[in-house]
Amino acid sequence: MDHKACIDALNDLVKINNDRIAGYQKAIEELNDEENNDLKSLFSRMITESKACKEELEQMIHSYGGNSDTGTTASGKLYRAWMDVKAFFGGGDRATILKNCEAGEDAAQKAYETALEDDSVMAETKILIRKQKEQLRHSHDEIKQLRDAAVAQ
Repeated sequence: MDHKACIDALNDLVKINNDRIAGYQKAIEELNDEENNDLKSLFSRMITESKACKEELEQMIHSYGGNSDTGTTASGKLYRAWMDVKAFFGGGDRATILKNCEAGEDAAQKAYETALEDDSVMAETKILIRKQKEQLRHSHDEIKQLRDAAVAQ
């Protein structure tokens, strides 16, 4: 059986998780004040979460005889470049950083949904994708609640 479609879909999700890792590392760098220590620990947890997701995805890719992708998506590179420009102009406040993180989480959810809707991705592969999507959905919701609270202040 040809697993190319599954490998391609899984590699797209590896790249999204690479984006998440790099994006949250950048967000942690942006948070240089004591009052945002809660976000630093949250973002560190999300980095750990994406590393675990990536590892599971890579194991499945290798079990299908494929090679995992080490890159990031084009949108991820744009996101980090935008964060670099913002840092150059004086950084962002808590609400802005959380808005950026929420946009990244939205992109991750969309990528997982796209993989689930792909008819060429096998059912057994979709079990893992569905599990990870739900896991990342909780992180998305947590970021959204924090963003809503920050905006309300």
